[in-house]
Amino acid sequence: DIGEDGGCPYRFQPESYTRYYRHTVEAVRRADPNAWVGGPALANSRSPILPALLELCEKEDVPLDFVSWHIYSSSPRQIRGTIEYVKGLLAKHPTLKPRTMLNEWNVDLSHPPDDPRFQPCFVAETIWQMKAGGLDFSCYYHIRDYHVSLEPFAKFMSPRGTAFMYRWWNRRPQYDGLFDYQNEVRPTYFAFKLLSRLTGERLRLTSSSESVHGFASCDERLRVYNVLIWNFSSSAVQVNLVLTDAPGTLIVRPILFDAATPHNDENSRLKPERPIELEPDKADLSVRLEPYGMRFWWIER
Repeated sequence: DIGEDGGCPYRFQPESYTRYYRHTVEAVRRADPNAWVGGPALANSRSPILPALLELCEKEDVPLDFVSWHIYSSSPRQIRGTIEYVKGLLAKHPTLKPRTMLNEWNVDLSHPPDDPRFQPCFVAETIWQMKAGGLDFSCYYHIRDYHVSLEPFAKFMSPRGTAFMYRWWNRRPQYDGLFDYQNEVRPTYFAFKLLSRLTGERLRLTSSSESVHGFASCDERLRVYNVLIWNFSSSAVQVNLVLTDAPGTLIVRPILFDAATPHNDENSRLKPERPIELEPDKADLSVRLEPYGMRFWWIER
């Protein structure tokens, strides 16, 4: 829905997209009756294309397994707002049961943050908002930054669009990839690494703060609890973490996420701290979270 600014030669309108969607879905399902089909992968979730697609699929019984859109915003709450908006549209079409997929998201890349701690914490807070908003799938954009050549774009884009793609990817500073142009890992990679350690069954974790959120899990196979908390705020906060119904003496192994260090080895980014022993009658921790600070604990039983 944004044409060449998104690297695409097409700029669909509702009537042209719905016609395109119907023909494409028919072809995909002929090739693979079990394939998931959906769209429209909008740059703007409020584009009139999505209501038109929902109306088409409901009235003409056209398959729709998922609906998808993008957003680049440094406000996780704004990102959640798109989820709530799309779910509101779906509520008007109760016969449709598509999954929701935010298939491109990141910070506002036109105005990237100066603080290196912001983007990793933004990732955690955004995923928390996605879970709270009931999103089914999301795709962070993206894994690795790449330079581009003029020639491939010139085959299907105007000279203006080709020049824009070249300037964007070859001249502008990039903050998208988990790996940069030289294949060096960026701090945000380690935020995903901590999230990946939340294995097992999700546990209830509540917070009285608007800026401090987190996830917790219990992994019976590894015999550990996992806790990740963060402070999505420009001000430091003191956090008191209380573990209720502790099963016995616990060994807590804290990890401080350091997004500002210039060193990319894991022990520098994810700094292990001295273990702490907690008794069942005093199973609480107190920690200071710096602006956009993140901490992880794995707790052995």
